[in-house]
Amino acid sequence: MTDLKELPLKALHEAHGAKMVPFAGYEMPVQYAAGVMAEHLHTRQKAGLFDVSHMGQVLLPLSADKALEALVPVDVQGLKQGRQRYGLFTNDAGGVLDDLMIARRAGDLFLVVNASRKEHDIAHMRGAVDGVVEVTDRALLALQGPLAETALARLVPSVSEMKFMDVAQVDWQGVELWISRSGYTGEDGYEISVPAEAAEKFAAALLEMEEVLPIGLGARDSLRMEAGMPLYGNDLAEDISPIEAGLTWAVNKVRRAGGDRAGGFPGAARILDEMQNGAPRRRVGLRPEGRAPMRGGVVLFDAAEGGREVGVITSGGFGPSIAAPIAMGLIDSSVPADATLFGEVRGKRLPAAQTDLPFHKPDYKR
Repeated sequence: MTDLKELPLKALHEAHGAKMVPFAGYEMPVQYAAGVMAEHLHTRQKAGLFDVSHMGQVLLPLSADKALEALVPVDVQGLKQGRQRYGLFTNDAGGVLDDLMIARRAGDLFLVVNASRKEHDIAHMRGAVDGVVEVTDRALLALQGPLAETALARLVPSVSEMKFMDVAQVDWQGVELWISRSGYTGEDGYEISVPAEAAEKFAAALLEMEEVLPIGLGARDSLRMEAGMPLYGNDLAEDISPIEAGLTWAVNKVRRAGGDRAGGFPGAARILDEMQNGAPRRRVGLRPEGRAPMRGGVVLFDAAEGGREVGVITSGGFGPSIAAPIAMGLIDSSVPADATLFGEVRGKRLPAAQTDLPFHKPDYKR
């Protein structure tokens, strides 16, 4: 464990009974005393606090918007101040290098990238963009759930005025919080960047509230699966295009064929072609029959015996809100949408029905 990086809130996690595991080079809480199922359901019903300080926080000058736009199929130049947008770094083959959040603030662009891709993404940007600054002195927390606004507004009343995908810089007890109204659970909520030296005090103030429980990686994964949200390294990868991954919506209108700044991002030829003519594979939701979950890596077939291999489970597990196994898979586009698929688990093929994503309907404040 010695070569793992520690989170600024490690002592707080341990005080709440966290079980720590290695994740993306960090020692991370996978669950607390309540357990994954209780944490998941608490987030859906009240509010959960997640420590996501392992993720990369990056600042760019406002003048870098055009250079950044050349790396993503996103309208960065048209992003309004005080707003953020989901984005994708693509490669020349049309695959996904990472997914990220891009915010335009009064004085800079603020990006949040995945922990496992942090070093890669920063090097990738530095190769094309001037003035890339990695933020290393701040923690990042996510407060998610239907009572997230109630809880956070006790400390920072102005968050009640924020809408989904708004960003703000707000004072709390003399420190500047960077807040966005967004998250990775399918619930209303916020992500809050807080100076590392104030993180424990801020997190403790939230955890004193009856509505708020600390939530680990286990429930974070089941929450995002129920919300149909892709995870880099599972549902997104360098050989999976945004269109195959079901992220056509993330290719902004101005960058599409016929748009004012169409193309001009890595892999544009393939991505725009797939938008027009279809992609060879598609991401689908799956509901395995019975109680046995199908995990990532399970091979999918089009028949209970024989038949052909048509895809693979990219993410799978148990959906506590649905009280049943759920999965996402990448399958051949030729497979009919109503066809039952069969996942091979321990030498047996088990049926799974295709279903629309998400499994749990998101509830955001628009």
